[in-house]
Amino acid sequence: MAFRAYGARVLYQRVDAVRIMYRALSAEVHPQSHADFLKGAPHRKHPGVTNLKTLRLPDELQKAAQAIIHGTEVSGLVDKARSLTNFLWSRKRAPEDVTLRERAMALEKNLWEKTKEKGGDLQLLETQITKKVLCDLRKTTYHWSPMRYDEELGVVYMVAKLAGGYAAVKRVLNEIKKRDPSFSPHSLLDFGSGLGTAVWASHSFWGDTLKEMVCVDNSGAMNTIADRLLRGSSEKDEPVIKQVYFRQFLPVSPKVQFDLVVGAFSLSELASQKEREDAILTLWRKTSSYLVLVENGTKEGHQILMDARDILLKKQERTAHDPRRPSVFAPCPHESPCPKLFQLPLVPCNFSQAYSPLPLPGAPDRLTERFSYLVLSRTDWAGGEGLDWARLTAPVLRRPRHVHCQVCCSSGEIKRVVVTAHRHGRDVYRCARSSDWGDQLPIIQPEDDSSNLD
Repeated sequence: MAFRAYGARVLYQRVDAVRIMYRALSAEVHPQSHADFLKGAPHRKHPGVTNLKTLRLPDELQKAAQAIIHGTEVSGLVDKARSLTNFLWSRKRAPEDVTLRERAMALEKNLWEKTKEKGGDLQLLETQITKKVLCDLRKTTYHWSPMRYDEELGVVYMVAKLAGGYAAVKRVLNEIKKRDPSFSPHSLLDFGSGLGTAVWASHSFWGDTLKEMVCVDNSGAMNTIADRLLRGSSEKDEPVIKQVYFRQFLPVSPKVQFDLVVGAFSLSELASQKEREDAILTLWRKTSSYLVLVENGTKEGHQILMDARDILLKKQERTAHDPRRPSVFAPCPHESPCPKLFQLPLVPCNFSQAYSPLPLPGAPDRLTERFSYLVLSRTDWAGGEGLDWARLTAPVLRRPRHVHCQVCCSSGEIKRVVVTAHRHGRDVYRCARSSDWGDQLPIIQPEDDSSNLD
């Protein structure tokens, strides 16, 4: 028995020695050390982590919102807010005139082919076909109409979207704050400002440096509610955040620029592609550092942002007061066409942020806001220190000794990567285990074991 115990002890010692030697060899194979990309941070807080824990509205904002709710006379407020949320989530873009004409011509051609063999009065047939085409178009076309916010609908919107909108915008701005710590904006332009969530979110990061915040919304009722939220429980109180100015139109001068320009859930409210293009180009002209666009995490929202991306990257303005070209800061690690647009079934590129909703009867303690976003910069962010920071586009699946990741790579492809300590190094592996959907991950390209999802 003593001999067996001695033999087992020797065997364990040899196994430990082999394990130590293997780790040493693995470190030589993967020369990217802890200091190369972690910059002294622990793995769970590596530079690619941009997700935030469950967000809660600032105390002053939540108290102000509750004061407005208590003072309102809107009946069935919670049910109306739920209905508005569902409506906004299912909202689509207004159909373009060209699209409607093409659809009408296709329907007319199809009906003529079905009826031409029957003969009869051509003028009567033409009238019947025209009526049939118009009837079919009414049934199959999305009936878009602009949102007109009065005081009551503004309060309903506040209950429906205040907390979730704040969470989405803050999650996006957090990425700028973390990846560009030297950025200290002095001015903010919030286009389609609504309840002023971008003001509150940006103030939570750069309250010491922001000296001018301009909120632009064509709804006077919305501007009134946003101003009331800044003043707390009483309209006569001084605003919690100073130097906030409300406008119903964008500043006219093309030379006036703002360090940070935000358009959250606003492009989808414009009536046509031409209006969206004009607004996007105008917002970019007014951007001196970062342009942030946020939309619902639906196919429509994602497509609107990809159209905006193409406009800014491909369209050359005739008169450019700021010659610096735009570069994609987030979420795309490349400037190629979005690979998700070529996948079937079509799944939008979106992300999520947990938040605590307003404390109303029947409200859960925690909800999740699903959103898509785009951040463009006047500074070129391409390149890296030998590592490509891929974007996690789906939840991470953690398994014993390996992690399944779906990432959008700098090559413009979406790939599935099985990250292990052996193949990618201990640091990359531990970062992968600590990362989540929406974070960036240091993946060395190319990957032999990765599968292309295009």
